Amino acid sequence: MKHRKLSYILAVFIGVFISLAVGFLSSLVTMQAISEWYVELKKPFFSPPNWLFAPVWTLLYALMGWAVGLVWHYGRRHRWGKTALYHFGAQLIFNGLWSLVFFGLRNPLLGVIIIVILWILIERTIYWFRLVDKRAALLLYPYLAWVSFATVLNGSIVYLN
Repeated sequence: MKHRKLSYILAVFIGVFISLAVGFLSSLVTMQAISEWYVELKKPFFSPPNWLFAPVWTLLYALMGWAVGLVWHYGRRHRWGKTALYHFGAQLIFNGLWSLVFFGLRNPLLGVIIIVILWILIERTIYWFRLVDKRAALLLYPYLAWVSFATVLNGSIVYLN
């Protein structure tokens, strides 16, 4: 029993660490572009203030890490565990790629394409996570909601600029 609890805590810790690390690396590109480029873009009326993005993303990366930790821990004994983890890895790559494209390359149009792919991958990840652990799938719904909002925001920025 004690070994399982330690294994669970370790899986969640590693999941959160990896997710936050991707967020941190993405923020290195994002922070510079916000003050130099993003601030000058025309944005829709529903665009949140710039200070809101960091705390929201930090919370979302923590929830993502917790979710993948659950799947990693419980998925070892589940036939769809590896599939769920592969989907999580793919969406995490596209998550980081979106920041590099939108902010690093300053290409909102290509960013729309990347974020639509990201949205689909998140939806598929939720599907596979649900098969392994329903709690893990639930932890990803705020992420899906935020990326849905970000997709509309990204598309609006393309339209306005």
